[in-house]
Amino acid sequence: MTPAPDWVPLAEAVRLVATDLDGTLLRPDLAVSARTIATLERARAAGMPVVFVTGRPPRWIPPVVEVTGHLGVAICANGAIVMDMVNGTMLESHAMEADVIEEVVTTLRLEVPGISFAVEWVDEGSTSHGTELFARESHFTSPYAITDVHQPDDVLLLCEGRRVVKLLARVIDSGHDADGFLDLALSHVEHLVTLTHSNSRDVLLEMSAAGVSKGAALASFASSHGYAASEVAAVGDMPNDLPMIAWAGVGLGVAGAHPRVLEEADAVLPSPTQDGVAAFIDAALMSFRSR
Repeated sequence: MTPAPDWVPLAEAVRLVATDLDGTLLRPDLAVSARTIATLERARAAGMPVVFVTGRPPRWIPPVVEVTGHLGVAICANGAIVMDMVNGTMLESHAMEADVIEEVVTTLRLEVPGISFAVEWVDEGSTSHGTELFARESHFTSPYAITDVHQPDDVLLLCEGRRVVKLLARVIDSGHDADGFLDLALSHVEHLVTLTHSNSRDVLLEMSAAGVSKGAALASFASSHGYAASEVAAVGDMPNDLPMIAWAGVGLGVAGAHPRVLEEADAVLPSPTQDGVAAFIDAALMSFRSR
């Protein structure tokens, strides 16, 4: 008889599952299997919350709802925004201070030749994910198709009058890789903002207000809904997932995850193409239903 994977016993006490999306729940083609869709529906029917926790901005959530069929809460922009996926209502947001952005931009421009910036922001009082916006400097390029507001070619001008929730920085052909770029930035501005990255193949920094992270947002959500850390499992694959993996009672990576995630995780699930997150939720549901 084949023994159960080492993560199965960890599912017994779990009452809430938080999962990253890209590289964790979603397959490389940004889809999910019929099994994952069915598992998410079973969790919903059983009353077990499955929370999407992602670096994506709210405007990139509707396609995920479409492919997964899942509705509930999404923690977006690495913890800077919490939204209700049922109606697109923005439940909370955490903006960066203008003077902090100016100091970070000024410092990194001095330390990293060729750096360029972009920003994500939300409109004050907005309740719709559709009003969350993006703007970039002209030399800030992206491997993704983007629709943006391209105005003054200076990120500090782009930030004026806006509630910025994420500052992005990219450097091209510099010799840096994603981890090296992150470590360099941490050495200069870690005291000012939360820095991370979410893609080892993209030399891109993601910066939020100090104290804002996936872990902090998940902890706040869980506490407000009566869940202790010991009852929460968090699954991810990249450095931006580390705060929630460290906070949760059960911290999980997936096969192929970043080495820092594999080092931090209590166990490693199968990859998205093998429905690892769905398999864990199914294991958790077995104990959840028996309570």
